[in-house]
Amino acid sequence: MIASADHHTQAGATPVIVQRALPQTVDLMLLDKNATFQFANARWSDLPQKYPEIHSILARGAASEVDAQERYENLMENRPATLACLWNLMTAMRDIDLPSGTPLTYLKQLIWADIQERNIFAPAQDRFYAYADRALVSQVQLAAQQNEFAPELDPAAFHKGATSSYKQIQFGEANVQLTFHEADTQIIDGAECVVVEPDIDYYKDLLAHALLEVLVNGLSGTLTNPKDVYVLRWIAGRRAGVPEFNPPYTIE
Repeated sequence: MIASADHHTQAGATPVIVQRALPQTVDLMLLDKNATFQFANARWSDLPQKYPEIHSILARGAASEVDAQERYENLMENRPATLACLWNLMTAMRDIDLPSGTPLTYLKQLIWADIQERNIFAPAQDRFYAYADRALVSQVQLAAQQNEFAPELDPAAFHKGATSSYKQIQFGEANVQLTFHEADTQIIDGAECVVVEPDIDYYKDLLAHALLEVLVNGLSGTLTNPKDVYVLRWIAGRRAGVPEFNPPYTIE
């Protein structure tokens, strides 16, 4: 089944097994093409109580709480797609159970700009970079042994400078990928940390990802759209029967 409607973004192709005696439920989300991101539920003042773990990650490294708020609200006002991507990833990572904790358990500090000020590591609308406790690498490796993640061969081909990369394989679409840059280290709160680059791919299959996402984005000069990620992750979660994907923003 192909889900589409005039003046709305299409929701992709959804396989439906038709049986006379068994009603099927199909969960779809179609967004108006002119819809915009709304962050009324993700104001900085609300984060310490609603999302204390994420607030800590976003605030660490700033000179003060005021400075942390300013850089967060700068994304909200000037780069809403980047903030939406950040919340997509934070929400999805919060919902991943590792052998011990979740990926957010190990995140220490978001990287807001590259050390050389080239903004290579600055948050973007398709990924962010952060320092994470090195223990996250072994946790994801253990999860891969339990068939929760799959390692990506030659990770540097898609992620410059990467030393290892693992993609969640829970859903048919919109799985989290955690890519590690283990040569870039920093000590934070007494823990040795490495750079982790989370992103969410549209497609689970590596060839489809390379041809239909990486190649298309490269030729068109575009990036993965957080609206599409939101739709695909929500539909995939509903299909898998897991708690609803609910980042604290709306698309209206």
